[in-house]
Amino acid sequence: MKKSELKTIVRQIVKEEVAKSIHEVISELKNPTTEEKPTVKKQPKKKLVEKKQYTKNSVLNDVLNETANSEWETMGGGTQTTSDMNNIMRKQYGDVMGGGNNVPLPQTDTEGRPVDVNNISDDLMNNLTKDYSKTLKAMEKASEKSRG
Repeated sequence: MKKSELKTIVRQIVKEEVAKSIHEVISELKNPTTEEKPTVKKQPKKKLVEKKQYTKNSVLNDVLNETANSEWETMGGGTQTTSDMNNIMRKQYGDVMGGGNNVPLPQTDTEGRPVDVNNISDDLMNNLTKDYSKTLKAMEKASEKSRG
């Protein structure tokens, strides 16, 4: 297919779609449908609070005053702490990570023994928290030598 043929096909499709859209808009203007307007919650009036001088930067100071004087609602009906981070992250990113909200934790190891996540051996903890940067650098050097 030549470039000019593609241009004419695209132009034709655009003309058809615009014609359909214009027809729909004109018919909507002639016979408007009555839809209920969504109810908007009224914002409570903010009380005037004297501005404090937090910093010399006026823009930053305005933002800090605005934040300090606003009432923050709690998320989920209660105050969130770092112990709730796993649940928050699972709810926010569970679908991206392929887990959703109901990712079960392992109950047994590969040999069928029950797993106690609170009782991890020192060897395993050392291996999980070890700094592997030197090993990775050595592997990168070796791969660079093999590539040439």
